[in-house]
Amino acid sequence: MSVSAKLVKELREQTGAGMMDCKKALEEAGGDMEGAVDWLRKKGLSAASKKAGRVAADGKVVAVVEGQQGLLLEVNTETDFTSKNEHFVAFAETSARLALQAGVTSVEQLQGLSYPDTGRTVAEELTHKIATIGENMNLRRLASLRVNQGAVVAYIHMEGKIGVLVGLESPSSESAALADLGKKLAMHVAASAPPWLDRSSVPAEAVERERNILADQARSSGKPESIIDKMVQGRLDKFYGESCLLEQPFVMDPDQKVSGVVAAKAKELGARIDVSGFVRYVLGEGIQKKEEDFAAEVAKAAG
Repeated sequence: MSVSAKLVKELREQTGAGMMDCKKALEEAGGDMEGAVDWLRKKGLSAASKKAGRVAADGKVVAVVEGQQGLLLEVNTETDFTSKNEHFVAFAETSARLALQAGVTSVEQLQGLSYPDTGRTVAEELTHKIATIGENMNLRRLASLRVNQGAVVAYIHMEGKIGVLVGLESPSSESAALADLGKKLAMHVAASAPPWLDRSSVPAEAVERERNILADQARSSGKPESIIDKMVQGRLDKFYGESCLLEQPFVMDPDQKVSGVVAAKAKELGARIDVSGFVRYVLGEGIQKKEEDFAAEVAKAAG
């Protein structure tokens, strides 16, 4: 039988199951809402809504690169065990490819895309996976990089605990050499976590805040005002050296700055190379995990 979109929407809001599953349930139940809920429960598809409030801070950062563009996507689960589940991994990687190919710039846009071979959207497929796998899952964030010419290189560390993209703008046709340099720079970014690319990327308010802190430190040490400006500038240079990718000591050769490594490779290839940008995601960064107090739980149960 044919069921209305309004009924499907109501059933989805009540159960958290996917749109297509709700439609099927209503068809099987002849349009009866309670019968449709029972059908979903028997199929194990109505459990997703119960899991939605649970903290999902594990999971995986996945990367996909096609041509001169790349994308990082973080997909969260509740446990590290589930992050290795083949169905979860396939969902994360497929979603990342869809996002890159569609050129979306937000998770909200990704959720509305059609998921291949299911008749569901990405959001509905996510709900389906939650019910099937049995853990809360979340499409958390995505970011992309594109170059006009050159290479975008991805690096995934510790099976998705850290993901990095690096963009290299260059007219060089030496794609293998660019890819090798990009991977080394991405590994450096993974290890050193620079907040910014170069001095021009540092927000003015961050520079001013650092300048004020350094000036107060100099004054508290009793230094005369006449030399404080010079002291602050010298310490700002150190701040830039620690915070800007191009000014950091290269992790594979600390005697060189990253900018020097890039310049040396450009000279070797006989072509300009500019690091156009980078993205670094750390899995679960900023998510407050629930701390389990087993002693308290036992005491509560005993009481």
